[in-house]
Amino acid sequence: MNEKLFETALGIAEPWHVVTVDLDAALRTLTVGIDFTPGSRFAVAGEPGVHPVHDTVIKRYRHLNFFQHECYLQVRVPRVKLPSGAVRQVEPDWAGKLSGFTLLFEALVLMLAREMPFAAVARLTGESWHRVAAICQRYVDLALSQADFSGVTHLAIDETSRARGHDYVTLAADAAPERRAVLFVTEGRDAGTIKRLADDLLAHGADIDAIQSVSIDMSPAFIKGCRDHLPEARITFDKFHVVAHASQALDETRRLEQKTTPDLKGLRWTLLRNYADLGATARAELDALLARLTTRRTARAWVYREQLREILERKQINVVAGLLWQWCTNVMRSKVEPMKRVAQMIRDHFEGIVSWAQTRQTNGFLEALNGLFQSAKRRARGYGRFSTIRTVIFLIAGKLDFRPLNPHAA
Repeated sequence: MNEKLFETALGIAEPWHVVTVDLDAALRTLTVGIDFTPGSRFAVAGEPGVHPVHDTVIKRYRHLNFFQHECYLQVRVPRVKLPSGAVRQVEPDWAGKLSGFTLLFEALVLMLAREMPFAAVARLTGESWHRVAAICQRYVDLALSQADFSGVTHLAIDETSRARGHDYVTLAADAAPERRAVLFVTEGRDAGTIKRLADDLLAHGADIDAIQSVSIDMSPAFIKGCRDHLPEARITFDKFHVVAHASQALDETRRLEQKTTPDLKGLRWTLLRNYADLGATARAELDALLARLTTRRTARAWVYREQLREILERKQINVVAGLLWQWCTNVMRSKVEPMKRVAQMIRDHFEGIVSWAQTRQTNGFLEALNGLFQSAKRRARGYGRFSTIRTVIFLIAGKLDFRPLNPHAA
């Protein structure tokens, strides 16, 4: 009776059947013994027909817990003899992609790993951190090996810090609004990263000449890499990066001026936040500062930043180009030195910044991903190995379809 019950629960069908059920209360384990009907023949991947059993081996698979008990399937697995004389081992339908696990258990690990650090998944499942990471990496690698990038025409490229110092990881994503998924992750942030991206796209069926646009920051290495290896892509400099440079210049101006004007202290966040998001007190402080526009360079820097934001919100490319060039001219004539450096930077990258008016392509998706990854890294107390970082990023934002590999995976 117990055997039939477990056969039904496990979804086991002929020629397989349950022969033993051993519950060890002390060790809190349940071991289900599985065998096959004598005389059965089995198919193996890549070989036509079914084949006779040559010999058997005992294999043990970790399955989903049975209440509070760890559950294992102990299976007499056949090896079959092919017409060529070769001997091949049969993989049962429930066997996972990593040795020693069932598909259902691996599906559970994948689901949990998308929501929590590997260490937490390991504690919940009773497996080691390394085994959890190995399952996730195996599925990510297999899913990527089958991925088709032939429809990719818009890219977003950004970097995220791997560790303290100048240790970075570069990410590339499909920037199409209906997709927004990470396609590629590599170490470094030099021009060579773009070459590796182009090679990977080609390996997955993409047409490099069909890449119409690429959104990047103003890194000289990224610019050179895109021009060399994505020659048909129109380079767009993300509007939010440009405004971020202006915000940094505004803060630098405040820090310089507050040395002689103490009433500017404590206004940092008031100046950096959007005016519409400020409370009544913060608005009053900012209005008082702006009333002294002719005598406070910080007030002028704030106005320049807001003007830049408003210009980049426009959609007519000719209007944006004219207003932006005039903005640069006005700033260069001012005495706000940090903002003058921003104006020069905009002139040096003028075409790519103006392209924003047409492409409206940003790295906002990757910026949000960077926040998610850094949060995950902190919760995991750091991910040291690049292979682990890559796996985590694809789990979070790769939108990989694991169902062809595991019908139980969400």
